[in-house]
Order: sequence, then C-alpha cells, then structure tokens
Amino acid sequence: MLYLDHNATAPLHPAARAAWLDAHDRFPANPASAHRLGQRADFTLEAARETLAALLDCPSQSLVWTSGATEAAATILAHLAAVSPPEAPLWISAIEHPCVSEAAAYWFPNRVRELPVSPSGRLELAPLAGALTGPRPAAVVLMAANNETGVLQPWQEALAACRASGVPFVCDATQWLGRLPARGLGACDYLFASAHKCGAPVGIGFLKTNTPLGALLRGGAQEEGRRAGTRDVAGAVALVAALEACGERFQEVENRLALRAQVESELLRAAPGARVLGAGVDRLWNTCTLLLPALGDCRQRWVVRLDAAGVAASAGSACASGQEKPSRVLAAMGVAAQESDRSVRFSAGWDTTPTDWAELVRRTEAIWSRWGVRG
Repeated sequence: MLYLDHNATAPLHPAARAAWLDAHDRFPANPASAHRLGQRADFTLEAARETLAALLDCPSQSLVWTSGATEAAATILAHLAAVSPPEAPLWISAIEHPCVSEAAAYWFPNRVRELPVSPSGRLELAPLAGALTGPRPAAVVLMAANNETGVLQPWQEALAACRASGVPFVCDATQWLGRLPARGLGACDYLFASAHKCGAPVGIGFLKTNTPLGALLRGGAQEEGRRAGTRDVAGAVALVAALEACGERFQEVENRLALRAQVESELLRAAPGARVLGAGVDRLWNTCTLLLPALGDCRQRWVVRLDAAGVAASAGSACASGQEKPSRVLAAMGVAAQESDRSVRFSAGWDTTPTDWAELVRRTEAIWSRWGVRG
C-alpha cells in the first residue's frame, strides 16, 4: 500500500518510537510525584520543553503540553473569549482547520469573522489590514500551512500587522512542524500544534502563550495551573525526537519541491483535465492536491478507486451529495460544490521515494484509463 496521507497522520518515526519506549522504561513515574522517580520524570519533561523552546525560539515557560492541536486551540480561544470585551470579534482565515473554526463558533458565538483567501488558497493581506483598522478584535487566527492544499500562509506578515495594531496573533503550526524549520514561530503571541503529523505519537501536542493563560481542563495544578491532568513524559520526549530527526533533512527541501513539481506534471498527463490546487504559490514540499476529472457518480470517487488500487490518500473534501459538507477550504478558494468531491490530496513523508511517486502516477493513469469519463 502506498501511504500518501501524512497530513492526516504520519507513521511513527523510528527516532520517536525509540525515544518513547526509552522514556517509558526509564521514567515510569508521574512527574508530579515528589519521590526521586517522579522528579526524574519531571526533569525529563522539562528538558523536552527546553528543547522544543529552542526549536521554536521562545521561552520554555511559555510552552504548555496538551493532548494535541484540538485541545490547544480550544484552550487558547476559551482564554481569549474570557479576557476580551464581550462584543469583540474574532477574525480567522476562511481556511482554518475545524479545530479552530468550530471552537471559534463555540467561544465567540455570532462574533467570528472570516478573512478571505485568493483562488490559490493564500490569505489576502489587504482585508486583514482593513479589519485591523476597525473595532479591535479579540485576536486574529491564521495557520502557517494549510492541511488540505499545503499552501504556505503569510503568517509572518500577519503577525507583524497584528503586532503593529496591538492585536493578539494565533498561529496553527501543525502542518508546518517537521516539514520546514520552526525557528521564528515562537514569536507568535499564541501558537499550537499536534505531534502526530511529524512522526510522533498521537495524543501529544503543545501550545505557546505570551500571557498568563486560564485553564480549560481543571482538576490539578499541572503546567503551572494552565492545564490539569497527568503529563505525558514519553509523548513529549518522542515529539522533540521526531522534530530533531526531521530537522536533519531540511536541506532536502529544494529537491523535494522539484520532485513534487515533476510528479504534478506527470499526474496532469496521466489524468487529462486535472488541475493542481494552490498552483503558483508556495506550498509544503510534501503536499499535492488535485482537482481530478470526473470518474462518474459519488460511488466512483477518486479516493475510492485509489484505495482499491493500493493508494492511501485523502479526499480533499467530502462528496457534495453525501452526508458531509464539501470542504470549506475549497469553497473559500472558489471551487464549486459539485466539483469539490473530485479533489484528492496526496501528502508524503521524508521517506517517500521517487519510486513511490512514480507508482502513484502509474496507478492514477490506470484508473483514468479504465474509469475516466470522456467527452
């Protein structure tokens, strides 16, 4: 099976697995315990926090361990809702992950405003500048890289604009981490990410805050009162091990981008009429999302045919005639609802080889030859 769904979750990296097992064996105690085993576990947890802080270039005390990006986003938005004026709006990009859009709707009912993106899927900076001249928002939320298209967002420019206006800036770095250098992300007022996209275990993540943070989860004084619950020492150690291992391969990014461009060109030949979503703007080297030509009705969706051909990929959106709604990301990019069920995202990892990509092209061409709708 060709596994090309790393943006959904990545296989456990060998370095992360080794670190996780080692931490479980050597530091089995609760890091809140006062005995020596507990204190060793706490020391190890803090060492992992220091390493992560160095990668992000931020103070270690600004980092809070969480169970993942969903909890982290909810914690940040709940905190912002509590400390902001009751009428303050929350500005989010139109392409945010549901962990942001759904939490925003909950904590800021009828006060969420969406910032538009271009047809290529990149945030439009002019509307953001305009928004910052109006009533002061509680915050602006923008992801670093989009999970469906891989399009890199102008988070540095957005951060600068928010900083100049005295508006807090929140960044979702989940898809960025492990694929591009993290240094500089720590400048964001609020930052969060999940570990399992970069080869660490499911169930560990973090948030970064520049200000005292109210706890969403209550029941203990862990994380300096910012997040109750027993902390996952092995998960934290595995996260930093995965990030360090990925960082050793950042010199390959240019070659990976060239390989992606070659693969996309071959896929466009293999399925005539296809188009690349996000073409023409900077994207993650590992992500290729296409709007493919029709295979027939929803029972003949590309993602189903690819799965039958031994390719694990994601539908860029749910079928418009199915029970789920079409992707809000594609809708924001101007993709019609009746077309969005033909989108497929291929997302690779560092160990995905040119041979793997060539096999994807071959299988895509075979599907089109058999099932494609022509004329």
